[in-house]
Amino acid sequence: MKYLLSLLLSCLCLTAAAQQSTVHCPLSTVHFSDSTIRLDYIMAGNASTAQIFLHEMHSFDHWAGRRYHLDEAPLRGNGELRVTDPATGELLYITTFSTLFQEWQATEEATRENRSFEATYHIPMPKHPVDVTIQLTDIQGRPSAQHTHHLDPTDILIRHTSPNKLQTRYVHHGGHPTECVDIAIVAEGYAHGEEELFFADAARAASWLMTHAPFDEMTEQFNIVAIASTVEERGASVPRQDLWRATATDTHYDTFYSDRYLMTSSMHKVWDIIADTPAEHVIILVGSDTYGGGGIYNQITTATARHSTSPAVFVHEFGHSYGGLGDEYFYDDQFVSIYPEGVEPWEPNLTTLVDFESKWKDMLPEGTAIPTPPADLPHYRRIAADDHASWQKLDEATQVIGVYEGGGYQSKGVYRPAQECRMKINEVKLFCPVCSRAIKRITDFYTRP
Repeated sequence: MKYLLSLLLSCLCLTAAAQQSTVHCPLSTVHFSDSTIRLDYIMAGNASTAQIFLHEMHSFDHWAGRRYHLDEAPLRGNGELRVTDPATGELLYITTFSTLFQEWQATEEATRENRSFEATYHIPMPKHPVDVTIQLTDIQGRPSAQHTHHLDPTDILIRHTSPNKLQTRYVHHGGHPTECVDIAIVAEGYAHGEEELFFADAARAASWLMTHAPFDEMTEQFNIVAIASTVEERGASVPRQDLWRATATDTHYDTFYSDRYLMTSSMHKVWDIIADTPAEHVIILVGSDTYGGGGIYNQITTATARHSTSPAVFVHEFGHSYGGLGDEYFYDDQFVSIYPEGVEPWEPNLTTLVDFESKWKDMLPEGTAIPTPPADLPHYRRIAADDHASWQKLDEATQVIGVYEGGGYQSKGVYRPAQECRMKINEVKLFCPVCSRAIKRITDFYTRP
């Protein structure tokens, strides 16, 4: 009887963020309670070494993460966090991710400097002491750093997170947080008094996503909340112009000296802003009309609000951070080739043919040549704006599945599913069918039994 009462109470997933009845929520009542531990880490090193340090732990009174498949991961990523029972070794929870730190390790700067980066992950609150192991892997898929720490939920140094006192507004509401993927859009570069401007921009950004296939077929599986983290001075930081502003999340252009790479390494600060607002994924929306953005799997999306390409960039970067999709373009200008021969990429839309069976081979039309010869398509940079026939031909190419050489920044040895796709160029309207399937699969993984 006591067990049944405990089960009933644990499924009363009440939250102030949603004004509707509670829903069935099969979070393990043996191992977890319906609340959250936030784990802040520091990752440090250089091109050849890496270390992971636990920085702080926080808690708050609800769990916004997935309630199914707790001991499974949809993608491998470049790292993983595992929660295990120290007595039995049983895997209780796992999440996978990539990091800005690992991207930096592949730069030339990392061969001569040591740097540190922040990372934050959330786990459901354990009912008993657990072991938490966080591990990074290199481009060969081999462990490059690992740290295990003991977590006692009664530890007096776990800081309880106070409620978010910033103005918040749901700009898309699909359902109860326990049934949906919860996304927070955080304001960056908006001044005090511009809260309504930010909410309007955030609502428009949410519509870019929710009206774009395949998200438009799954709108009831997403909640998007906007958080008005306004500051004294408006605008973004642009280091190449010697322009630094005291922004909410320390996001800036020129990340890794690339003028269009708009990113922050202050992940602890980002999650301090979100506080106890139900959120699994975070988007930094920058009030700028300059091109830029970034997306890192299960870490962060950044995008601008007012550039002409902002709708396309917003969706593309969310494809990285949410769907784990890889870039399908190639310039052969990387300091290190991050997709080496003989290693199958974990991204669902890239392959080296080492394990093509695990990718889109089941979607490939019978008789398709591997590699697939490219069709004679008009080049997007040379199509006139009113040349509708050429634009239609380009868009139609996004739906033709093959095995096209070139992707992951490399023209040779890496293959993509379509000649053109939203993960390759901004000018086409759609994801290819392989990317769309990957997004649908991961959404169902988060929200369905």
